Amino acid sequence: MAVIRPFRALRPIPALVDKVAALPYDVMSSQEAREMVGDNPYSFLHVDKAEIDLDESIDLYDERVYARARSNLDKMVAEGVFIQDQAACLYIYRQKRGQHIQTGLVACLSIDDYLNDVIKKHELTRADKEQDRTRHVDICDAQTGPIFVTYRSQEQIDSIISQWIARQPALYDFVSEDGIGHTVWKIDQEEVINRLQQLFSPIDSLYIADGHHRSASAVQVGLQRRADNPHHTGQEEYNYFLAVLFPDHDPCIMGYNRLVRDLNNHTPQGFIELLKKDFEVEPYSGEGPYQPQAPKSFGMYLEGQWYVLKARPGSYDADDPVARLDVSILQNNILGPILGITNPRTDKRIDFVGGARGLSELEKRVAQDMKIAFAMYPTTIADLMAIADAGRIMPPKSTWFEPKLRSGIFIHKLT
Repeated sequence: MAVIRPFRALRPIPALVDKVAALPYDVMSSQEAREMVGDNPYSFLHVDKAEIDLDESIDLYDERVYARARSNLDKMVAEGVFIQDQAACLYIYRQKRGQHIQTGLVACLSIDDYLNDVIKKHELTRADKEQDRTRHVDICDAQTGPIFVTYRSQEQIDSIISQWIARQPALYDFVSEDGIGHTVWKIDQEEVINRLQQLFSPIDSLYIADGHHRSASAVQVGLQRRADNPHHTGQEEYNYFLAVLFPDHDPCIMGYNRLVRDLNNHTPQGFIELLKKDFEVEPYSGEGPYQPQAPKSFGMYLEGQWYVLKARPGSYDADDPVARLDVSILQNNILGPILGITNPRTDKRIDFVGGARGLSELEKRVAQDMKIAFAMYPTTIADLMAIADAGRIMPPKSTWFEPKLRSGIFIHKLT
């Protein structure tokens, strides 16, 4: 049974929301964040990546970074950049990127649902990154970035959300610098909130799509505060964490492409001959880069030429939800045995490029510092759910969700 809970969002005043809203902290480096912020004092990166306001010599995990994040947040609240709703509400968050539209319900989820696996995961977390966000949430006393969650769509939930959007004025409506449209509505009628809670209750599984470290850190803070509170009731805000829930027909997953620095001592022709054991290999004769059009096919860029690779039947286990992923086929049949990359999480010879940057980025990198690139067909939501349902873990860098949820539009205060 899935629990969703309304909350009193701390959120920007409408006049400043476009200046506050920022990309998630983990999709950019500190230097990139400094450049993005420029002279904008309202950017939420002053909270989510507070090291940008300190000397570059200071370690990212220094206590001064977290203290600065808290002081920046408190200052923005004191100056009236943020306001807090008086009553607990649900919210609707719609994003538009080109022709793609995704519409999610903003709510808080239960850390007990996370612990009991009602909220399912498909990624491993790194201890250092989890500890970083745990300290950030604890010191800020707030969850500052929402978790991207999906669920098997329910017609009644879709209908309620569509009707609300049609009848109610938007709370926010703006376009960010990257051309993404963002529109928000507030659901403040108790009977509608109750009905949505009732409709989510029978849903037996919610799936983390993006935000495994943020959700794990929210849970860690909640558990610690439970232990520290002798009068704990279970209703405190720290028992819940901020999420946007999208029906499974909405999210857009793009390919997470691969680049490798060398051919592991193979000649280009020798490497191609080795591929033919498990793949059909053909030079691509079309214009521009080759974007895979179906699962089990790959684009390969080598020596200024694009190739089409198609995995041969029997070269992977079609009954295994992890092994049949394109990223697994590439790893198990090329990256590992031929190119010698046995651990893509740590090997410095491999790099990853999200699909939003385009295949021209692969060509650019091969010209600069890499030898070969692989363009991937996107993993699907059905793949993600099947793996999470099986209690399995996806290979690293399997999914790139686009557009990214903005941070700073909704903040969930823990006290």
